[in-house]
Amino acid sequence: MLRGIPAVFSPELIKILMEMGHGDELILADRNFPAASHAQRLLRCDGIAIPDLLSELMPFFPLDHAVECPAAVMSLLPGDPVPEVWERYRSIIGANESGFREFEYVDRFVFYERARNAYAIVATGDRSFKGNLLLKKGVVR
Repeated sequence: MLRGIPAVFSPELIKILMEMGHGDELILADRNFPAASHAQRLLRCDGIAIPDLLSELMPFFPLDHAVECPAAVMSLLPGDPVPEVWERYRSIIGANESGFREFEYVDRFVFYERARNAYAIVATGDRSFKGNLLLKKGVVR
């Protein structure tokens, strides 16, 4: 056993996070996301909500400061309510990344294409509306 490793981190997740380099993208996918059909590397965290995973992940995961928006969510369709979970994401990311400003809002099919090219997809059991989150890894300064 190791000390200080969050309980929501599997050995596979730690391995993936260690392998990722500057500019690689990680998708935290909700339960409706087609993760298995889009992933180059698929990790399962079925019992975990994305905000809980994100809270544990952010102290270890530097975001890319070389891009304007190192975090992205799927854009809304006309009439869609703004997902409450997005404010939780902003708060969690902002508490760990002082330069974080705003999400990139990505069309659903563009998001799917980025997911296909992402380093890994973490499939969660999250039930939030539009809960999918893309993170672009930066460097440790």
